[in-house]
Amino acid sequence: MMNPALHRSLRFAALILVAAAGAPDPLRPLSVSDTLSTYAREHYTRQDVMIPMRDGKRLFTTIYAPRDTNQRYPILLTRTPYATDTYIRPLGPSEAFTRDGYIFVFQDVRGRYQSEGDFVQVRPFNPSKSGTEIDEASDTYDTIEWLIHGVPHNNGRVGQYGISYLGFYSTMGILSAHPALKAVSPQAPVTNWFVGDDFHHNGVFFLADAFDFLSGFGVPRPAPTTRHEPSFPHGTPDSYDFFLRLGALPNANANALKGKIPYWNELMQHSSYDAWWKATVPLQHLKHVKPAVMTVGGWFDAEDLWGALHVFQAIERQSPEAHNSLVMGPWFHGGWFLSNGSAFGDLRFGDQTSEYYHEKIELPFFNHYLKDAPDPHLPKASVYETGTNRWRTFDRWPPPGTATVSYFFQDRGRLATTPPAAARTRFDEYVSDPAHPVPYVPGIVDERPAEYMAADQRFVWGRPDVLSYETSALETDVTLAGPIRAKLFVSTTGTDADWVVKVIDVYPNDTPDPSPNPSGVHLGGYQQLVRAEIMRGKFRNTFERPEPFVPGQATKVEFELPDAMHTFKRGHRIMVQVQSSWFPLADRNPQRFEDIYHAKDSDFVKATHRVYRTGPLASQVQLTVLR
Repeated sequence: MMNPALHRSLRFAALILVAAAGAPDPLRPLSVSDTLSTYAREHYTRQDVMIPMRDGKRLFTTIYAPRDTNQRYPILLTRTPYATDTYIRPLGPSEAFTRDGYIFVFQDVRGRYQSEGDFVQVRPFNPSKSGTEIDEASDTYDTIEWLIHGVPHNNGRVGQYGISYLGFYSTMGILSAHPALKAVSPQAPVTNWFVGDDFHHNGVFFLADAFDFLSGFGVPRPAPTTRHEPSFPHGTPDSYDFFLRLGALPNANANALKGKIPYWNELMQHSSYDAWWKATVPLQHLKHVKPAVMTVGGWFDAEDLWGALHVFQAIERQSPEAHNSLVMGPWFHGGWFLSNGSAFGDLRFGDQTSEYYHEKIELPFFNHYLKDAPDPHLPKASVYETGTNRWRTFDRWPPPGTATVSYFFQDRGRLATTPPAAARTRFDEYVSDPAHPVPYVPGIVDERPAEYMAADQRFVWGRPDVLSYETSALETDVTLAGPIRAKLFVSTTGTDADWVVKVIDVYPNDTPDPSPNPSGVHLGGYQQLVRAEIMRGKFRNTFERPEPFVPGQATKVEFELPDAMHTFKRGHRIMVQVQSSWFPLADRNPQRFEDIYHAKDSDFVKATHRVYRTGPLASQVQLTVLR
């Protein structure tokens, strides 16, 4: 099992993989002897170089080249803010790449670890740069230019890939427009840190992830170094208790970070979707894309599910001529690299889905565009269908042949596709107390577990501040294939509120337990989370200009949950839950209209929330269903 400190590193770097037994200290760079496979050590040479950029700064770059120089090889580039020596076996995305023969290049991005210059978080793309002006796209261009002229025995073609933050740099690679860059794979790419990735979802600050990551990664680097900074210790195995005692967000700086994390300080000055945030989002620039692009994501990715889907969609809309494809598997963040993909939490898939992806999709993609291997004729979308546990292929995503089906909230906790027929307005209500927020996982945990993305929700089913609606047992399979839209009509006695909507697959009571069953899970009545999302109510109409609620006034709050591909089997039930906190995954809402980044402990108040469910105020969840 991986230790908690390593788990934190995996969640965000998505590139440090250590065997379950004998894991080394995750806070130091892994050396070649620790990390490379025997085959790689025997068949590759290593060279460390400083590659000059157009403004004179030099970036630390590690090059692994095949010892066999009787042929020319393509270059596979990865740019990272996590240090080049955090790469372990295999050298490439899989051992198959190592054996197939590539020149593997890993580079510390500007201002990180051993590279010169100043680091800027999600540095904005500058489409109008000139002369010595730089961005991550120009650094990629200058790197590729140096590599194809400076590395012997390359074939003049370059591919790029990377997971998470490295996926962001892969997107920047697309924007470099270097003619030698023929294939790019942004994988779980960081894309929008206010709307859908990592640190915010629909304007809601993802407290646990942001604090744990930035308290280490955000420490300034005064000079080139190989040191990895540890995250701030909780001092308790109970993260719920740690963050609740921390109190209002300003206390994080006053009592823990001490103002020493520049990006945290910046972030706290931008509580709405302003120009500072928008400049960091690359989606609007994905026009006239030249390299072939294969975007990869995981249905259970707690960090960057949003980014994978939206990078693919942006290229589809703005570069219809591009070779653009999407792969979505049953994986956690980087799970296609970090695991064999045969299981996730309590779910078992029966196949090693990661191996299938590497052998049948990823390697053929790069080999075709970088080595002139036969065209694998990959579909537009290769997606894994959970519930039935099988790969599906489509010529677009969302797939053709879908329909939007509304599931309406009914009385007595029922959920149905027919609108309720009550003659007068009816609602369900609950008291939301910031002093006792709804947890996102059961029990005591220190590190945020990836498994919450598909976890059993029975631990909150009976809470008075969680509303649950469910269908009768399904008479036929229902296959969800695309986005989910929550359309709520609500009111509050406060002036702001958060709204969490969860779509859940309820198993029949006679579902047998898995065999073997090391965790002792009981699948009878299991409430598997399929998709969940949160919306900060003050952003219900626009992320740029927050608006208060009028106390007691019914108001529409409509938002999208990320896509899913899941079959609710016959005999199962579809459940929808609504709640107003999800702690400490999401920060608490004071339930007063204000800048939460500057709230005081005394600002947090109880409020009564109503969810309406009749007539023109019929709250519902709209599923994209494959016919």
